[in-house]
Amino acid sequence: MLTARRRVVASAAAVLTGSLLLASCGGSDGGGSSDAGTLRLWHYEGPNSAMGVAWTEAIKEFEATHPGVKVKFEEKSFEQIQKTAPMVLNSSDAPDLMEYNKGNATAGLLSRQGLLTDLSAEATKRGWDKLLSPGVRTTSQYDADGVMGSGKWYGVTDYAEYTMVYFNKDLFAKYKIAEPKTFDDLVAAMKTFTENDITPLANSGAEYLAQQYVYQLALSKADRSWVDSYELYKGEKADFHDAAWTYAAETFADWVKKGYVGKSSTSAKAEDAGVSFLQGKAPILFSGSWWYGRFQDEATFDWGTTLWPGSTLTPGSGGNLWVVPKSAKNKELAYDFIDITLSKKIQNLLGNKGGVPVAADPAAITDPKAKELITHFNTVSGRDGLAFYPDWPVPGFYDVLVSETQKLITGSEKPDDYLSSLQKAYDKGAPKR
Repeated sequence: MLTARRRVVASAAAVLTGSLLLASCGGSDGGGSSDAGTLRLWHYEGPNSAMGVAWTEAIKEFEATHPGVKVKFEEKSFEQIQKTAPMVLNSSDAPDLMEYNKGNATAGLLSRQGLLTDLSAEATKRGWDKLLSPGVRTTSQYDADGVMGSGKWYGVTDYAEYTMVYFNKDLFAKYKIAEPKTFDDLVAAMKTFTENDITPLANSGAEYLAQQYVYQLALSKADRSWVDSYELYKGEKADFHDAAWTYAAETFADWVKKGYVGKSSTSAKAEDAGVSFLQGKAPILFSGSWWYGRFQDEATFDWGTTLWPGSTLTPGSGGNLWVVPKSAKNKELAYDFIDITLSKKIQNLLGNKGGVPVAADPAAITDPKAKELITHFNTVSGRDGLAFYPDWPVPGFYDVLVSETQKLITGSEKPDDYLSSLQKAYDKGAPKR
């Protein structure tokens, strides 16, 4: 979900194109490595998320095609991997294969530190370079400075992602609120829920959700050149006191004052926000497609989605990466597993379970909600609307965004000071221009 970039061709900012699902699968179904032993695998997807379901099936497929080899899956949280990866990967405890965040601030940084295996030869040998479209593989390649979009392959993704508004249709109907088609509809809905003593927005101040609300508000007043400046260091230097960022910070702070965002969400994690939506406590959640499969599986009410109304831009990109640590003991097995996750069998399953696959057979995606998810994604990518994520530009910016946005929620920092703090951190980590 989170990371950075610089000299990526401008068109790559959008191009997880509508033809994404039409790609043919070039990977094998297993590779049949003769090495006996164990494949140690780390990832942080929930077991009933689209990726979690697909990768569990991939483990079965892997073991069936690799007699004598077992997969030792170790579930880690997003925060665990985010905070400990550099230390773990520099030790003998590194897994053979790991899910990791894409972008300059994370995968790019690890590649620059020499902690990841160069997958370029495998990408050519196994056809990953042909299978993944240019937009998808943008986050797989990094140059010598750890900047994505060109250079060597240090990771491979098997899905795409984007953000949207999830809303509880039953609660909207109960309070006779129109489903949000416009931004004014969304604001009116939040106002009505608040008047009925319901905090409308699910939020997590301690993790990524809060900062993504702010970023989406800024994107609603921005354009592609603004994104290129902020994310890719192109054109004018990013200015956190410009009209877009100022509107975003002031609007979010105002929403807190009005009760649209609960102050109690300051210390909440992303899981807390997702559960509050699933339990019918919060009628609206703005977050990513990675929740989709879980909501399909667990929600006991009628729910729907819409792209953020009134904005052509929204956070999104290719999915997180499979990376092979430099110190991995069974690299060939890791490559074989990546192949399996890119097979049509696994890609079709991922698509039907609420993920956005990169190499599925379109005719095999039969679930109505899964089709809706992919249709929305094609709408975003088709209008050049994928705007990456707010923490991507510089290493360490994720933690800054978390702590500063928490202050915005508690009211301990005014919007102008909040933006000044972000500017200072951004300027410290961004290349000079």
